[in-house]
Order: sequence, then C-alpha cells, then structure tokens
Amino acid sequence: MKRLFLPVMLLAALCACAASPQSTVPQPSAAPSAAPTPDSALTLEQKVGQLFIVRPDALDLTLAQETINDAKADGVTELTDAMRDALRAYPVGGICQFGKNITDPEQIKRFNNDLQAACQTPLFIAVDEEGGRVSRLANNPAFDLPQYKNGAITDARAMGQDIGGYLKQYGFNMDFAPVADVNTNPDNPVIGDRAFSSDAETAAQMVAEAAQGLREHGILPTLKHFPGHGDTKEDSHSSLAVTHKTLAELQNCEFLPFAADSGLHAVMVGHIATPNVTGDMTPATLSPELVGLIPDAENTLIVTDSLAMEAITAAYTPGEAAVQALQAGCDLLLMPNGLPEAYNAVLQAVKDGTISEERLDRSIDKILRYKAVFSK
Repeated sequence: MKRLFLPVMLLAALCACAASPQSTVPQPSAAPSAAPTPDSALTLEQKVGQLFIVRPDALDLTLAQETINDAKADGVTELTDAMRDALRAYPVGGICQFGKNITDPEQIKRFNNDLQAACQTPLFIAVDEEGGRVSRLANNPAFDLPQYKNGAITDARAMGQDIGGYLKQYGFNMDFAPVADVNTNPDNPVIGDRAFSSDAETAAQMVAEAAQGLREHGILPTLKHFPGHGDTKEDSHSSLAVTHKTLAELQNCEFLPFAADSGLHAVMVGHIATPNVTGDMTPATLSPELVGLIPDAENTLIVTDSLAMEAITAAYTPGEAAVQALQAGCDLLLMPNGLPEAYNAVLQAVKDGTISEERLDRSIDKILRYKAVFSK
C-alpha cells in the first residue's frame, strides 16, 4: 500500500524555529500548502547540509572527528557559541541525542529548543528510544518514564503513544524506532530482545502499531535495520554484518515488518551485506540494489545507520561513505566519521557532476516534505 506523500509547506513557516514542543500536532493527513522548489528555497551548501544528521558533539569542531569511540567521552549538554558557528558553516538537517547528551528533563528540553532556535531550517531532532534496553531517556534515572521489554509487550500502539508523548514534550520529532528486525538467530549479538518477536508476522503487526502510536504524537518513526539485522552473527558497530539469505527468503521474513506500516515513516538501512542477493559484500547502506528494495522507497525517507560504525570506517573514508550512500539512494546521512570531510566530499561531488543536482533535489524534497509534517 503506497503511503500518502504530502506537498511541502511554505518554507517561511519551516524556517520559523519552534520555541517549545507542542502538545498537539496536526495528523499527517493534514496537507500543508505549497512551497518553492528546493532549487529556489535553499543554496547548494544548505541543501548538502540538510542531508546530515549528527551528534551534537560533532558541532564542536575542536574535536578532530566524530567517531564511534567518542561515545566514551563526555557529551555536549548545552548549545555554545562555537556550536552556533558550526551550524552556520555546516547547516545540518538534524541532531541525534545520545545518553551522554541528556542529564535531566529540563536540560534536554532547553538543549533541543536552543538547537532549533539556532537553525534557519527546522531540525530533525532524533533519539534511540526503542522502549527496551536501548532507551536514552527512559533508562536515565533522572526521568520517571515507562520502561518496556519488547518480548513482553502486548499493546505496541500504546507503547508508541507513551514514547511519542514524552519525546514530543522534550523537544524531539524523530525516533530511531521501532526495531523492525525479526529475531530469528539466537547467536545474534546486537538485536535479541530489541526485536518484537522471532515470528515475522507478529513482528510486522507490532511494528506497524508502534509506528502509529509514535505518529499520533507527532514523532516520525524510523523502522530499522533494513534489510534485516536479526539473522546475522555480527554486530555492525564493530564489523560488517552479513545475512546469507536469498531474496525470496528475505521477502518472506525480514522484509515483512518494513512493508507493514502504511503511514509516513523513515527506514534506517543497516551495514549488512547480502551476498546471495547482490553477489558481493557491499553493505546495504552503500548498495543501490538493496536500498531500492525498501518498500515504497521512492516516497520513504531513507536514513543510513551511523556512518561512524567500524563496518563502514574500516573500508571507507568519511567522504567515500557519504557520497556512496547518497548514490545508493539514501536521503539522510547519519553521523559521518568526520562531518567536515563528509560534507565537503558531497558538496564537491555535486559541483563536479559525480552526483547530479537532480539526484540531490530528490532527497532534499523528501526531507522538506517530512519536516513539513513533523517539525512543528
């Protein structure tokens, strides 16, 4: 079922940064008014910036680079003048907050609001809030929030509503959840009970319900990790993950949860190779063939998994990964292992024709369309 894809709202409205999160949000069926084309609304440099979602720490350009090991360092918890300068130099499309960036309810609400106020175009402000063991807010003792265990959830929509309600309260508009993986491999080191079920049809139903619950509170759900991380033996944080299933096997299991939700959502592509589909070990994030298999890919907002994971950094520079992910069909480039290098590489690729402006504009149009609905 093809999802409703709405026209872009007036860019002037998009550029008005939210002062505080709203308790009620128009449902995605409310069509915003028409807007100028991306060509007339944003400069080339602004378009390229919109492709990136980064950790707030990446905006501290005194750091040599933003790496997966940076998770061990103290996190940025407030907006500084240096970060405002970085947002002007690299006008990114979004921020992903991690546990180290969150201390208490008032701090994160203020931080998110300040980030929005510093930007000409509203940000996606995202977080990994799955409801179980990966929940940056609910697992923080400073917050009094409901906690869930996916294998024991009986009402996924209610869970999505709960999570969506408090995320909107704290200034978020995007959740890197629900987990759409099917937990079919008991040796999997990274998914396990993060998945709703080891049964594909059950997982599909619960993914759709959780996504709907998030949307009801104005939070953009992100189904992850396509083409399916549940039947791999590797953790893509530290190495390339591999599934040896054929395309038919993936379509009959792993793909089902990604096709179940008919509402507006994003899909996160994992660093997962499928040699029995593509004939090589290219990670899905950099594979046009695999990205093209995402259900309704043309209208779906497609985001990479973190480009700072060793599955990518072991084989690609930040610039190579960013350019190849965009060429593969991804729209949002998550946490490159060095923002300046990745940004400049994409900018140069557009200038020299390696990536056409038409290709760039397809992603920018999608990004602005989704922001028209969820960045309020």
